[in-house]
Amino acid sequence: MKPSLALTLVAICAFAIAAQQRQLTPEQQAQLQAQQAATREDHQRMMKLLGIKELRPGASGSNPQAANYANYDESKVMSYPPLPDPLVLKNGKKVTSSKMWWNQRRAEIVEDFDREMYGRAPKVTPKVNWEVATVTNEEKYGFPVVTKQLIGHVDNSSYPAVTVNIQLALTTPANAKGPVPVVMEFGFIGPRPGAPPANPAASQFTPWQKQVLEKGWGYAVLVPGSIQADNGAGLTQGIIGLVNKGQPRKPDDWGSLRAWAWGASRALDYFETDKAVNAKMVAIEGHSRYGKATLVTMAYEPRMAIAFVSSSGAGGAKIHRRNNYGEMVENVAAPSEYHWMAGNYMKYAGPLTPNDLPVDAHELVALCAPRPVFISSGAVQGDGWVDAKGMFLAGAHAGPVYKLLGKKDMGTMEFPPIETGLMDGDISFRQHSAGHTPAPNWPAFLTFASRYLKTK
Repeated sequence: MKPSLALTLVAICAFAIAAQQRQLTPEQQAQLQAQQAATREDHQRMMKLLGIKELRPGASGSNPQAANYANYDESKVMSYPPLPDPLVLKNGKKVTSSKMWWNQRRAEIVEDFDREMYGRAPKVTPKVNWEVATVTNEEKYGFPVVTKQLIGHVDNSSYPAVTVNIQLALTTPANAKGPVPVVMEFGFIGPRPGAPPANPAASQFTPWQKQVLEKGWGYAVLVPGSIQADNGAGLTQGIIGLVNKGQPRKPDDWGSLRAWAWGASRALDYFETDKAVNAKMVAIEGHSRYGKATLVTMAYEPRMAIAFVSSSGAGGAKIHRRNNYGEMVENVAAPSEYHWMAGNYMKYAGPLTPNDLPVDAHELVALCAPRPVFISSGAVQGDGWVDAKGMFLAGAHAGPVYKLLGKKDMGTMEFPPIETGLMDGDISFRQHSAGHTPAPNWPAFLTFASRYLKTK
């Protein structure tokens, strides 16, 4: 790939962050600097706790002249050991029945993800009291709808110094004859001051909300930052800080991805009480870091019906062992992203390597079985960072678990041409020709989802 074409996700984000910082007031700049300093301090604290003196540097996605510029050349992908077999127990026995999967093997895989990658969610978490703040009868995209603005007040009586109020918006068709399926996105509600500009590649496509309403379904937006901050400085706040009573994390404590997934589960709790929603037919969707959160949510929340995992990269659907293509484990372990994961994950950026991980992304997809998963990516030019082939391979290698449970796999181990969707199985994959956006794949996902989500 020519360097002139390699405007990757990281480059786009770097420009957006720089533009955002120029818009900040001096007071906001000072707050940002304090946040970054606190993040670096917590990152160093975790390294010391783990006995790590140094982490390997990650790839640079923004400077083609850099010695560590990200690799987007498939011929340069280094060979790696065989992936862990999701259908072999720790004692070496082959998993031959669904009973063995549910009673033995699945729990082993979950334990490895809990300990080494995403962290352990507490067995008991505070209750959430959902308040319907406003109810608005309005028109959206030509459809009469009812929109509810909801606030999930998390019980903080155990530690009043931390307050968590989950933001959720729900829109359902006003003329529905009964409860409807809902597509819930990890996203944002209303304008965000100082936010980076929207991806221009997405503007040419029909808004996903309109496409959902055209099917007679509803949609919801859950704000991850209202559950847990997207930075290391916030780890003593949010739901993680509340449960830890303001204390720093232990190496196997949960990170932001699992915290966001926990918030999605609490939204599902609310949907089960809302007569407008068919809570057994809720889809979860997220893009980029929220694509990672989407796959984690689907793996850990058995009530979620279907997932649209967009451009999730390392820590999401990308095979970790393909570590020299695009986003690397070293990038996710760095101060800018380590808070997504358990502290233990940092070990695999020094002294260990991704080959030492006891699990890989195909097993995260396998944890979603037998429920349907749609894995999405953009073209290399603009979305190479997330490694489309690495994400395809995760779906392909999860296939044996789906087949064991009576479902259909992708049907191939061959990476398909761009714009060629693998849509016949219960795991599906499609790479579109635009950049870092889910927009071009919404029609394909909704067609796929229509096999599973039904309105009366």
